Amino acid sequence: MSDIIDTLWLDDKTNVVYFIDQTKLPKELVVKSTINLDDMYRAIANLEVRGAPAIGVFAALSMYVLSVRINGATLGDFVSEYMRCSNHLESARPTAVNLSWALGEMKKELNRFTMHRFDCGIDGKLLDNITLDDTLRGNLAYVLKKKALTIWENDINVCKAIGENGLQFIHDGDGILTHCNAGRLATVRYGTATSPIYLAHEKGMQIKVFCDETRPLLQGARLTAYELMESGIDTTLQCDNMVASLMASGQINAVFVGCDRVSANGDVANKIGTSGVAIIAKHYNIPVYVCAPTSSIDMSIATGEDIVIEQRNGSEVTKMWYNSEMSHKNVKVYNPAFDVTSHELITAIITEKGVA
Repeated sequence: MSDIIDTLWLDDKTNVVYFIDQTKLPKELVVKSTINLDDMYRAIANLEVRGAPAIGVFAALSMYVLSVRINGATLGDFVSEYMRCSNHLESARPTAVNLSWALGEMKKELNRFTMHRFDCGIDGKLLDNITLDDTLRGNLAYVLKKKALTIWENDINVCKAIGENGLQFIHDGDGILTHCNAGRLATVRYGTATSPIYLAHEKGMQIKVFCDETRPLLQGARLTAYELMESGIDTTLQCDNMVASLMASGQINAVFVGCDRVSANGDVANKIGTSGVAIIAKHYNIPVYVCAPTSSIDMSIATGEDIVIEQRNGSEVTKMWYNSEMSHKNVKVYNPAFDVTSHELITAIITEKGVA
């Protein structure tokens, strides 16, 4: 992993987005590039780019890349096509708030530009009277690129700060349980839930990390175990339904997980199975720490009951990892991508700004 610094990045000379295709890991390290809206949508929807922070950064970089290729005679034409692309990307996955947040930040930047230059917001009809010449195109590209790269850089800084704030909860000799992948591959560089783990490892602490495989997509087995092993951290993989046995054995001192959305009361939506882990941890008096950038906190949602949970294709359960279908061909499949963990089960939420 030392040779793989970033999960995604912008080539600002060619205006192309590059990203690690996480569906190929751990067998292959495949880097893809894109300049196309449909490819960007598929990358998010098909989990080639996954992890709430990474999805948000990818969306911001993608909107800049798309913006430099928008044709049109007027600024109104540009804004109309920009909004179409943004709305389409936002529909790729509904649960992770970082996607809509990052796209919203890019739209705000575009709106600030039109207000400053033309005293008209991006919903104003005046824009149809403004010619989209080369100078205006260059100015638009400059502000959108600057904003996208700021979001990219901020993700790196935020994750490092989460690690520094979470390090106080890790002690030499600890056994730490993770669920899903909230590591480097879910962000640009450091990860969220793994950021304190990486910093503890760098400080020479002797820690052991236990990774839930995370059915049905196996993010823990394919991604977390991969990146931790490549970083030289003592790592053990177990099936999701082995958590109670593992905790009962006394090998777990703390649980560190990421999240895709936090409601106003502190309920957390994270990868399916997180709620079960937290319930079992409560029984065994093991603290549960949720590592979340503040961009994942959605104060417009009162409780976790209001969070939209993405339902995914049943084939992920019945045949994705098998040589052939492993169940009756007509069986119904329940396959939510996330569940909601009650705030009552969470010891602390660790953000880049501090600990709640």
